[in-house]
Amino acid sequence: MADTPPPATRPLSEIAQGEPIISFRNVHKSFGDKHILRGITLDIPRGQTTVIIGPSGTGKSVCMKLIVGLLNPEEGDVWVAGVNVPEASDRELMNVRRSIGMMFQDGALFDSMTVGDNIAFPLRRHTKLSEQEVQKAVNQALDQVGLPGIADRMPSALSGGMRKRVSLARAIITRPEIVMFDEPNSGLDPLTSDEIDNLISRMKDELGITFIVISHDIVGTFAVADRIAMLYNGDLVASGTPEQILHTDQLILRQFLARNMELPPLPGATR
Repeated sequence: MADTPPPATRPLSEIAQGEPIISFRNVHKSFGDKHILRGITLDIPRGQTTVIIGPSGTGKSVCMKLIVGLLNPEEGDVWVAGVNVPEASDRELMNVRRSIGMMFQDGALFDSMTVGDNIAFPLRRHTKLSEQEVQKAVNQALDQVGLPGIADRMPSALSGGMRKRVSLARAIITRPEIVMFDEPNSGLDPLTSDEIDNLISRMKDELGITFIVISHDIVGTFAVADRIAMLYNGDLVASGTPEQILHTDQLILRQFLARNMELPPLPGATR
């Protein structure tokens, strides 16, 4: 009997909270003779935070690019709310991209624009809102990320943590269904990193958005994740809740986590 199609093959209106809104099915991706993804199958639930971890070069960023159609797999399907991205028409692909916000590793703010103009950019580009409506939305987004009253500042006047918050405000300004984070804690001190983790958790709860986080920060991963997936050598070696991941007997995953956390020894194992 053929496998039941994942919920992500259905339109967004038919996908309930907690059901997969994104599904990778037997996805292969190579660059030349380097096989980056070796047939991964992974579901990302709607309205939850999924954190993808793993060593550098294992395909984490490639997964994000496959979701928005910046790359196509050699084999397999990538379903996003009823659209198989590798086979999508230009119009379907545009709709998928409009449903996704992105918080880049360095913030990716336009240095020549004020904070307010940075956040307003997607609204001015993709909507027909009046300028008054745009300014109201910008101020609301800044309030949500804990930075009220800084719309007139330039990015150069902001700390690293503030730049990340502004980047998140821009990512959520269009009320996307999905927001993807590329190393949101990179370059931050521990206190600011905790503040970003708390903000991600609060935004998920308040907005009901599906968050996908790529991270090397293991402590932060367990602070924000509803589900954790680990890629290693092109394979999906583990996927589950934080509790399941913490108590895994998957050796590679345990070795990866043990670099940052004190894990109990496996039954019968010697240390």
